[in-house]
Amino acid sequence: MQRPVKYFSLFVLIAAAFAACNRTEGGEAGKDTAIAATVNGKSIMLSEVDRLLRQQSGGQEDKMSPLQLAAARLQILDGLIQQEVLFQRAEEEKLMPTEDEITQAINTQKQQNRWTEEEYQNFLRETNQTEPMLRETVRRQVAIQKLQDKVNSKINIPSDKEVEDFYNNNKQQFVNARGVGLAAIVVDPADNGLQDDAKNEVEAKQKIDLIYQRLKSGADFATVARAQSEDTASNAAGGDIGFFSEEQLKQRGAPDDLIANFFGPMQVGDITAPVRVGSGRWYIFKLTRKQLQNENLTLDSPGVRDQIKDALMNQRRALVNAALLTVAMNKARVENRLAQNVVNNPGNLTGLRPAPAAGASPAATPAQTAATPAATASPAASASPQK
Repeated sequence: MQRPVKYFSLFVLIAAAFAACNRTEGGEAGKDTAIAATVNGKSIMLSEVDRLLRQQSGGQEDKMSPLQLAAARLQILDGLIQQEVLFQRAEEEKLMPTEDEITQAINTQKQQNRWTEEEYQNFLRETNQTEPMLRETVRRQVAIQKLQDKVNSKINIPSDKEVEDFYNNNKQQFVNARGVGLAAIVVDPADNGLQDDAKNEVEAKQKIDLIYQRLKSGADFATVARAQSEDTASNAAGGDIGFFSEEQLKQRGAPDDLIANFFGPMQVGDITAPVRVGSGRWYIFKLTRKQLQNENLTLDSPGVRDQIKDALMNQRRALVNAALLTVAMNKARVENRLAQNVVNNPGNLTGLRPAPAAGASPAATPAQTAATPAATASPAASASPQK
């Protein structure tokens, strides 16, 4: 059976990858023929750089100083060059995704965002894209991921001794801290456009009271959360919102009496009555875990070995991906004309200011593009017990 393709977060990287769709050989790009850089003869247009600059600045690029503008352009262009270099390398190694793999990646992202077809079409309109443009974006992202996967497949899994050595050198990282695990069902009086969404204060109060009665009658909390909670960040996980210390709960606006209840009389499995927290949304909390004392973990504690192995593997992948980029960059013929212009004319850093464009939307920085190895936490942080 074909292994599912792993891919980058499509809609975080969309602007940078989408820019590649309009590249042309020889430097022609409609009315704008200014070339910012070439990679093995393939042009990256200045208009692409400036389009991303507009998106990232939210249309505020005209308020940037000349120095800020020049630095932002160079950073954006550097990310586009790196992405193009890796994409061309993937092409050379015949790692292009199939149409089915592209469709699979898009459908997976739709499911993760819980988009209806209408919401998906709205997304395309808001980002000034068509379906073919999006598919080209995804094609490039998946191709680069395939290239990285091919190289990463040769990495050795950490040995037991490596895991033990890491644990012995970082024991202070392995502590279950005092805190509570919580799940929540949320009802928001604001109209969020969701199915079965409360749209005002009266509807919100009625909905949360009905949910509470269902739970008191024995309904499964996770099932109800998936079906009726209006918190899209947690309802897919059955309402799970994580593990919190008392200080973290206070920072999130939880009332003192509610915190005292979590750490006091409530038992694991108990639920609260509806309560309004912070911005006026209604919550019903379920206590899923209770840790009243700090607990030092050992290598035999559940999940510790796996956490260390994952952290060490992530470090190795980050190193290998960085080396892959270095090798690919060294092999490529890159001409960064924008950087050369800065060197030739350091007294004039403004260059061509980006022309205003309507409908631009914020986008990720090139440092977050597929060309850049994924940021990886240190094993000490990554291997720490989940909270």
